[in-house]
Amino acid sequence: MKHPDDENELFNRLEADMNADPGADVVDLGKARSARTESADPSADRSPDAAADSEPLGSAVPKADPSADSKTVRVDAMVPTQSGPGLLERIKGSKRLDVIPVWMKSGEEFKDTAGWIAGHVGHTVAFHAVRVPFLYTPKLVVRAPRGVVNTLGKVGRWAVDAEGEPLRQAEARRENSELYLKLSKQRDRRVRLRMLLTAVGGLGSLVAVLYLVYGAQPLTQVIAAVAAVLGFGWVGAPADAPLSTRAVIKTEVQKLTSDIVVKAMASIGIGQIASAVAKGQDGIKFAAPITREGPGWRADIDLPLGVTVADVADRRARLASGLRRPLGCVWPDADPNEHEGRLILWVGDRDLSKTGIVKWQLASAARHDVFKRIPFGLDPRGRAQAVPLIQHNVLIGSLPGQGKTSSVRVLACGAALDPSVELWLHENKGTGDLDSLECVSHRFVSGIDDESIKYAADSLKLLREEVMRRAKAIKQLPRDLCPDKRVTRQIADKRSLKLWPLLAVFDECQNLFAHGTYGKQAGDDAEFIIKLGRALGVSLVLATQRPDKDSLPTGVSGNVSIRFALKVAGQTENDMILGTSAYKNGVRATQFRPEIDAGNGYLKGATTLPVVVRTAYLDDPATNAIAQRALALRKAEGTLSGHALGEDTAEAKGPSYDLLADIAAVVPETEERVWNERIAARLAELRPEVYGGWKGENVTSALKPHGIKTRDVAGTTDDGARTTRRGIVRADLTKTIAERDRNSGAA
Repeated sequence: MKHPDDENELFNRLEADMNADPGADVVDLGKARSARTESADPSADRSPDAAADSEPLGSAVPKADPSADSKTVRVDAMVPTQSGPGLLERIKGSKRLDVIPVWMKSGEEFKDTAGWIAGHVGHTVAFHAVRVPFLYTPKLVVRAPRGVVNTLGKVGRWAVDAEGEPLRQAEARRENSELYLKLSKQRDRRVRLRMLLTAVGGLGSLVAVLYLVYGAQPLTQVIAAVAAVLGFGWVGAPADAPLSTRAVIKTEVQKLTSDIVVKAMASIGIGQIASAVAKGQDGIKFAAPITREGPGWRADIDLPLGVTVADVADRRARLASGLRRPLGCVWPDADPNEHEGRLILWVGDRDLSKTGIVKWQLASAARHDVFKRIPFGLDPRGRAQAVPLIQHNVLIGSLPGQGKTSSVRVLACGAALDPSVELWLHENKGTGDLDSLECVSHRFVSGIDDESIKYAADSLKLLREEVMRRAKAIKQLPRDLCPDKRVTRQIADKRSLKLWPLLAVFDECQNLFAHGTYGKQAGDDAEFIIKLGRALGVSLVLATQRPDKDSLPTGVSGNVSIRFALKVAGQTENDMILGTSAYKNGVRATQFRPEIDAGNGYLKGATTLPVVVRTAYLDDPATNAIAQRALALRKAEGTLSGHALGEDTAEAKGPSYDLLADIAAVVPETEERVWNERIAARLAELRPEVYGGWKGENVTSALKPHGIKTRDVAGTTDDGARTTRRGIVRADLTKTIAERDRNSGAA
């Protein structure tokens, strides 16, 4: 802005120039400035009285009148503007569509589609093949006489030109003699030609029949008779009674169109959309054509100004009603690459809850690398979803019976297939859902009693100490080996560093955190581990059916990075699992239907945006098969430890049993050397609830931590044959027991 003195100087110069040039026009700058101000304010008063009150020439800022009513005056600066990006910028900013369709890029989706088509064709062929001799052929035989009559009738009508008779009669009634005569002459010509052709055809047919009856070979006669019966049977079929039935009853799924979407969106109760559509305006805009994506339709929609994807997700049930589709078919999502008003509406052909059991991708795998994502399930579009465990902690929550423990089992089995992972499993429900994985667990407990809860709380204490130990170990590693100060695959494979991945699972953790004696300390330890153990290879998987501040400490729920919520009761439980404001942002696990949507949940943190996932399902036999493969891997690589070797079996089970004392009890003093397989059989007889199912190798593994080595022992089998097998010397056993008791007494 120019200073008033500069404007006065400019005015004096202009006035001098005008005086020097008498022909020049005199311009009142005050009036010109007033006019410019009025043109900028369309609401300004244009009356002469208002013009007289315009600001004087020398003022730079209009003087405010305190007595005048205050009004908001918008002044838009007159600056050079551009109409928009140029052609080149628009081309560069345009979105390129995929050259190859999405379904062709996914091998799994292509395989599923091809398999479905092959199955559909095979089913159709088999369906009709079974019915040809027992249903279709008898129908044709029964309908053959009618076919003969129909054929003769059609030939006769054609020969006498019966189809033209209604037209000739109509002209006769109109007394149009000239046209009637023309039609009659035309009929006469047709009838003469057609009667000749009919006679020739009839004579030829008669000759063929006589030849087939008296001169043809029996095989030819049979073929001709079958062909005639089938042909006349086909012709004799009534129009309302087709020969074959449908092998597959096709379910007609309405194609998703822009009109259907607009009507549905206008019916969900969002005022901005409804009013715009009612006025004939564009309530919503389609950013791309509606296309087929997987087993459904995809529509990219720009919502009206001020409407977000969360607003639409909040009305998902109404949207499903407007689209006339089941609730499990309609999935509104946001586009992370666009603005908050870009809606990706995916409408499936089939309800997600009716897709059946999702097969786990690693169900038959020999092994898995836990540093890679663990397959978890499928989203509504049929795309595989996986969960990373390394450098993450997982929180799973739902109402009882919605598939929570099954989700935990999938993650635990994925980790078990990596022999380098140390598993700590705590199932504080007492139903044995994770018992199949006990054979590969470093620590394991299953129970809801105080001793089991204490065991789980002790595990968190030990994990806290382990995190601190690992922090020191990571710090001492050379920078070239560990530049990011976190556990990697290369570091985990160096067993001497003792920095292998460690996964601790706490199922029904509310029973632990809400415990009057151990709950508070357990919550503090869990929060410490979650905050610091992530980069050190220590991960927690927590599952709860009662997500509240007492059963799930806020320090725990607020720091986990991956969350999975199946059906929950309300907004509070939803945000406890999925994070603060998740419900407000439209990520609502409350929308799932009890039992119907069991296994369906919102997965947050594993992908850019929360996504609905139907988890894979592993029953007990499948879990046991995976556990046995994991056990074989650990035996081969020598990574079995802790509970899997019998080191803390007594502590985990509750009552205290002394393995060495039990072996001493079943091996008498007179038996200096004994095979391990016989020790296992005697232990199983002594305490079947503890040692049931033990073999000789179990005894070997259980004695190894105590320093008792097995060796070749000569002996006699039950059949009297002399042989050598692995066993122990009783003197080694008694020596170890004596040293242990002596050290215990000194302590």
